[in-house]
Amino acid sequence: MSAMRVTGRGSRSLSARRKRKESGFTLIELIVALVILTILVGLALPIARTEAKRRKEGQLRYALSELRRALDGYKADCERGLVGPLDRRQDDDCFPMKLETLVEGIHPPNSTKTIRYLRMIPVDPITGTSEWGTRSTQDEPDSVNWGGQNIWDVYSLSQQTALNGSKYREW
Repeated sequence: MSAMRVTGRGSRSLSARRKRKESGFTLIELIVALVILTILVGLALPIARTEAKRRKEGQLRYALSELRRALDGYKADCERGLVGPLDRRQDDDCFPMKLETLVEGIHPPNSTKTIRYLRMIPVDPITGTSEWGTRSTQDEPDSVNWGGQNIWDVYSLSQQTALNGSKYREW
């Protein structure tokens, strides 16, 4: 008698069950993976927000330094006599009357060239506008009300608090 191989129905279903079990994730595994992913995202979001705020603060510092550098350049040129009488008043202490003057430039006497100090007024990254608070030489150093005489200093109009606890308008 020849040996006959018997394959029963039970052996096929066992093999099929093994393949099915090895081919995917169980519901518990998926839930655990989602919980871990949720925890990681929950930890990463505050870090991303802080990093975005830190980046905006760096942009604000840069914008303020550019504006102040331009104001100082204007004053230096004014004191050297490059700012003509049409570009200034006698009581302005050699500072511009408006920020736009730094973009429009000045016209030195006996010259056809224009000296510009900024290409454009920078945008305050905190408020999202190119509006800045201004102080004149006659104002108090921490004043938020511009006297209108000249522009000696600029500050952010934001009421928000920086990461270091100070107000942006105090920078």
